[in-house]
Amino acid sequence: MRMWLSRTAVLALAGLWLAGCSASHGLFAKTAGANAADPNAPFAANASATAGDVPPPLGVPAEAEKGLLGADPNDDLSLGRKQYLAHNYGLAERHFRKAVELHPDDAEAWLGLAASYDRLRRFDLADRAYKQAIGIVGPTVAILNNQGFSYMLRGDYRRARAKLREAQRKEPGNKYVANNLRLLEESARKGKGIK
Repeated sequence: MRMWLSRTAVLALAGLWLAGCSASHGLFAKTAGANAADPNAPFAANASATAGDVPPPLGVPAEAEKGLLGADPNDDLSLGRKQYLAHNYGLAERHFRKAVELHPDDAEAWLGLAASYDRLRRFDLADRAYKQAIGIVGPTVAILNNQGFSYMLRGDYRRARAKLREAQRKEPGNKYVANNLRLLEESARKGKGIK
């Protein structure tokens, strides 16, 4: 009986933790945009942290996470993040593409793929990847922020502003969105594109 109760408690805690991942402060909040000059940003204009920064749920040993994409430092999502951070966008794209082929319902892998395509200036493919991510989790702040950054890279300031304002309405205090809005205004004022 005691073992049954402890297992139930662990499963309940894990369920609560996973439910929090879908909120704006969950999985995608940690990849919510950063200023484009931030070399540590994992995706297009995103993130101050990586998935490795998320501790396992209370009561669940780290080994229980092995099945999650990104939990293994050698899986394609983790390798894609690593290559993106190293500014190896072609290699990042390759790993993120493998990740979405193996796990087509992983929105973070689609977001990484879209960001890699943005950096490779393959905007047509980036748009498709953003569409896939939105189909999985909806228009999260991180996705909207990345789309805004993507439009900045293209020099389409009107659409960039619209996406970033939408992200700001969803989460007014998001510092990454605010940084990208500031970057957008500076670029538009100077008439220079983002690189």
